[in-house]
Amino acid sequence: MSVQPAVLQDSFARELPELAVRWQAQAVSDPQLIVCNESLAANLGLDVDWLRSPDGLQFLVGARLPDDATPVAQAYAGHQFGGFVPRLGDGRALLLGEVVDAKGRRRDIHLKGSGQTPFARGGDGLAAVGPMLREYIVSEAMHALGIPTTRSLAVVATGRPVQRETLLPGAVLARVASSHLRVGTFQYAAMTGDVELVRRLADHAIARHHPAAAEADNPYLALFDAVIAAQAALVARWMLVGFVHGVMNTDNMTISGETIDYGPCAFMEAYEPATVFSSIDSWGRYAYGNQPPVAEWNLARFAETLLPLFADDQEAAVALAMESLSVFRRRYDTAWSAGMRAKLGLGPSDAGPLIDELLALLQANRVDYTSFFRHLGEHARGNPEPARGLFADLAGFDSWAARWRALGPDAALMDRSNPVYIPRNHLVEEALVAATGGDLAPLEQLMTAVVAPFDERPGLERYAEPAPDDFGDYRTFCGT
Repeated sequence: MSVQPAVLQDSFARELPELAVRWQAQAVSDPQLIVCNESLAANLGLDVDWLRSPDGLQFLVGARLPDDATPVAQAYAGHQFGGFVPRLGDGRALLLGEVVDAKGRRRDIHLKGSGQTPFARGGDGLAAVGPMLREYIVSEAMHALGIPTTRSLAVVATGRPVQRETLLPGAVLARVASSHLRVGTFQYAAMTGDVELVRRLADHAIARHHPAAAEADNPYLALFDAVIAAQAALVARWMLVGFVHGVMNTDNMTISGETIDYGPCAFMEAYEPATVFSSIDSWGRYAYGNQPPVAEWNLARFAETLLPLFADDQEAAVALAMESLSVFRRRYDTAWSAGMRAKLGLGPSDAGPLIDELLALLQANRVDYTSFFRHLGEHARGNPEPARGLFADLAGFDSWAARWRALGPDAALMDRSNPVYIPRNHLVEEALVAATGGDLAPLEQLMTAVVAPFDERPGLERYAEPAPDDFGDYRTFCGT
């Protein structure tokens, strides 16, 4: 195991210089480690003791890198809430480079809150402790739930105040991803009008994420198909745990199929498809129930960038794109239905009407989504009261439950499919407020729960409970 990265590879900056601006992080005079992901560090070949040292902390804020490192701010465009912005990019972020992990996978090390770049668009390029810890908590919880995601390596306090509505302590997040290629990256490349740039970007994406596409008769159509499959599976997993991303702009849809950007995200409590947490999504474009069609819309924008690579004839290229995109809904429905059957402890039976009726009952009775499915496992073992007690319409639930029990649900499968602990919004806020004030105990206790979400443990009961009634109408912010 190396003490520090012997080398930070730079395949993105080297192969696609048109999409990268060489840049340096702002200096941090006295960085202080808030939290470090020791298991992830070990997987990346980074020594935890070194990361905690003064040299390691300077590495985590981008100030002390291997001599041959090429830190860059990445360029991308994107549709933000449906409106196209031709130049976004890493306004407060920096790609330090790539390492190869213990499984031989190339992984980006990337900073957020490391200072202004040429893409800052008037922003200060900084980040506050709270939003960076939110990403740490939620991304690690998503990983523990088995959902593809960027991961958090560390959050480091900068000692530099950040002006938002009030002055807040500043921080830098070091995160890890299979890459930071996005639909927006392709949109930026396509906007240049340089088809060869788009082709090189697509070749880079194929080599990095979907190498089987290179063997297809039409590699670029195969790339599109692979991204459709990855995103259909990803969004189905979000829906199965009640996760609301909150800002599904095209610059936040990865080519790898990993969840990225944990700004205005949260987990739904009472089942309601119209659930919105983002303070800026006043019309509900990115509501919980809208996430599958929004993903499909984003993929259509991805297809537009690849049309010249699909076929020389525009009409033929559009036909190929439409045929591929038509598969998204079927792939999503297949993944989501299989996941819902597992949550109910059922095999490959036709449980569609039973699922639809259950969701209607959950919505009408304002039932906590996560608690219900976990309690339903107790029902499968012969104790109906914890689940039954969540409903005002007892007759409706009893009728549904009798038909469900007749199918012989597997309680052990349900326990493997339904988490006890998620990063409940009131507990996340509690941890962030305390950590901003210097008290890390609530953060540490919450992380203990969410990194082993399926294992019920004594002493963690409050982490399995819905928010108290006085928690109110919860809203999250993008963190900029």
